[in-house]
Amino acid sequence: MKRRDFLALLGGAALATPNIASADTADRVYRLGTIQPVVPLTATDQLGKMLVDALAQRGYVLGKNLVLEARGARGDVEKLPALIDELKAGGAEVLVSFGYAATVAAKSAGIPTVVGWGVGDPVETHLIESLTHPGGNITGISDVAAELTTKRLQLLEEITPRLDKVAMLWNEQDLGMTLRYEASAKVARDTGITVQALGVRKSGDLDQAFAAMTADPPDAMLMVADALTISSSQRIFEFASSRRLPAIYEYDFLVRDGGLMSYGADVGESLVRAAAFVDRIFRGAKPADLPFERPVRYPLAVNLKAARKAGLDVPPTLLALADEVIE
Repeated sequence: MKRRDFLALLGGAALATPNIASADTADRVYRLGTIQPVVPLTATDQLGKMLVDALAQRGYVLGKNLVLEARGARGDVEKLPALIDELKAGGAEVLVSFGYAATVAAKSAGIPTVVGWGVGDPVETHLIESLTHPGGNITGISDVAAELTTKRLQLLEEITPRLDKVAMLWNEQDLGMTLRYEASAKVARDTGITVQALGVRKSGDLDQAFAAMTADPPDAMLMVADALTISSSQRIFEFASSRRLPAIYEYDFLVRDGGLMSYGADVGESLVRAAAFVDRIFRGAKPADLPFERPVRYPLAVNLKAARKAGLDVPPTLLALADEVIE
């Protein structure tokens, strides 16, 4: 067993071990809402099932003492406040939010909220007062874009002969994602890499971004994930493949959907941690008193099918680093 696999197993065991569920979890019905800027995170999809299973380990069983209501804006973030109002009217006691836009809307609604992932730096965007003392009604998992970018650029260097210019694609209407882009761009520039800035505001803007990369080809691409870029991910995958452009993404589910490779926080771990926060809030804790946490595991996923389609050679050195390889 590789050392990193052992550490991941050890860390996973610690995260998966719940606090001993007391009898009071069976005394009433708990109501949880999930809010996504894309598709709803329901108990029947893979990620939703991870959250539900983690809650079950803490004594909250769907259909018995747990009700889950899921809402997703399907890329139209203007719908988020109305969707959260629906959850509030339905009696949701806690929300699990994903993405900056969804979390901002949840903050305005005043419902105790746990961030699963994707808000950028919550202090810099003024979602919270500090990581150790959030204040207000939000806690959860924080991002570390600058640190992760260093590793992402190193991984891109493994697959491309030269890395002088990187295209960075992000939603410039989303403050959280803009700050993630700016942190990533600074890291690249500090290491002597030119950044091709491709901010978009709507799906139609992707054509301009693609045209810019066609006219002035970068050596590689980094995509910042939010509702807009995730909902357009298949178009982005196809463009990168057609241009033989090495691309790296932030989350492993994007690689399973067809992206080349990803390096970022383990989504499964984040959901287990989110479940632990939900449990504590159900039991009476206030988000203001629960410090934001940072992920522990950062897996590298590589999609060899996407590499073959793009005509890219994945060196053995990169595969040796991978935690997940899709054949």
